[in-house]
Amino acid sequence: MATQRRSVDKHEVEVLGHRPSTDAHLEKVPEAIDVNGFRVFGLSPEDADFYTNYPPEKRKKVFHKVDVRLVPMLALLYLICHIDRANIGNAKIEGMVEDLGMTGVQYNTVLSIFFVPYVLFEVPSNIVLKRFKRPSHYLGGLTLAWGIVMTCTGLVRNFAGLMVTRVLLGIFEAGFFPGAIYLTSFWYEPKDLSTRISYFYCASAMSGAFSGLLAAGIAEMDGVSGLEGWRWIFILEGIATICIGVSCFFLLVDTPALSKRWLEPEEIRYLELSIFIKQGGGSREESGAGGRVNWRDLRMNLTNWRIYVQAYFLVCQSALSYGIKFTLPTITKSMGFANTQAQLLSAPPYVAAAISAVSFAKVSDRFFWRMPFLVTPLGIVAVAYSIILSLNGELEAKKGVAYFAVVLAVVGIYPIQAAAASWNANNIAPASRRAIGIALMNCVGNVGGIVGSFMYLEKEKPKYPTGFGLSLAFGGSGLIVALLLEWSYKAANARKARMADEAKAKYTEEELFNMGDRSPLFTYVL
Repeated sequence: MATQRRSVDKHEVEVLGHRPSTDAHLEKVPEAIDVNGFRVFGLSPEDADFYTNYPPEKRKKVFHKVDVRLVPMLALLYLICHIDRANIGNAKIEGMVEDLGMTGVQYNTVLSIFFVPYVLFEVPSNIVLKRFKRPSHYLGGLTLAWGIVMTCTGLVRNFAGLMVTRVLLGIFEAGFFPGAIYLTSFWYEPKDLSTRISYFYCASAMSGAFSGLLAAGIAEMDGVSGLEGWRWIFILEGIATICIGVSCFFLLVDTPALSKRWLEPEEIRYLELSIFIKQGGGSREESGAGGRVNWRDLRMNLTNWRIYVQAYFLVCQSALSYGIKFTLPTITKSMGFANTQAQLLSAPPYVAAAISAVSFAKVSDRFFWRMPFLVTPLGIVAVAYSIILSLNGELEAKKGVAYFAVVLAVVGIYPIQAAAASWNANNIAPASRRAIGIALMNCVGNVGGIVGSFMYLEKEKPKYPTGFGLSLAFGGSGLIVALLLEWSYKAANARKARMADEAKAKYTEEELFNMGDRSPLFTYVL
């Protein structure tokens, strides 16, 4: 017990930067109460009674209303976001590289340069978003900006111009995904988050299908107004993005407190209490959007090693998904199909992936268990790329097996990020720290996009030993890391359970709340 006492003193006091409170201070602080398994500080008995006695049918009704208003709009934005960043792969097989006088290495450089600002701007973007009272205005502005950039991409004349547009695209798209995850965390309880996030990845997967179908149709405009077909891909999809960006200002919902137009007062109260309770309480001002940046939260996230481990899953997923998304039309073309056929055949794998992403997430939320729903998709990825490597580049001769393996790979890739993102979000508290932690995870994880941009080299087709080999390595290593991370969470929970009584005697409820996920009373989700 003495060893445990020293552990609490040293670790938690360093985290908080204060000494344990006196008995006089303890008397001034309201006690925490238990609500549906959450230990909550600062909740009145009246609010606790209202929340626990809110009828189940009304809960179902209010979350249905939120699902209808929030999820489709965010999914549409994520769909267009991924179409706009990945349509360069469709433009490539329509002659973009040749028309701009680019080499294969320059094409890979153009793909990778997108991720440099994308990685660098994710955390700053969510810090800025935290200051916006209406997240819809910020996310709508980002969408409008990258739509303009996408339209301009269709007008570039050389490699340098394409590089500039890809950098700008990375800057403006950087803030969308972590911002969307942060916004959903204001509406849903942790146990429901993975399914909702999976709808974004369903949209991401469908973007691969739509991108190929749209490109096949738009490319037929080759020669219209003197422009090549690949230019029209960028121009028309950019104009569509601009229109969707403008609609965000009117259609994208913000927080429950700002949704009086379509929610009843008691529904708003229930949703706000749900947010407040799931983060352990605190002050109501800290629970909503528009708060100030807490620099201690930034430091706490930067020193949280588990966020970096969680980010490795996104490194794997980003490298895998962008590698295949940028290259799939070329891979299907290597199977002996013509341009239009190759574009169209890139669609079915993504339809299967969309179904896979939602199915895995629903089961994960049903059991409120994240690890198996990372390990299984990563295992599928490893099997798929083992099959592809065994073909030794004979994609055209064995196109049936090759195409099946590609579908299997994509089916495994897309459930990964939903499980990883929700696992990370579930294990960071309070909300202000979660906003930065989500962005930090995505920031580090999207480094994988740079790797994915260089995995499939033009000179190595159709065998692509580097691309297929690294994909197999990411699948296998990610699986092992997921198992080790769950073990570390179990060990941490056991250690916290042993420290809980001592911590409650030593610290006030307010101090324990301020520790967030590092509090001995906080239990990690497995």
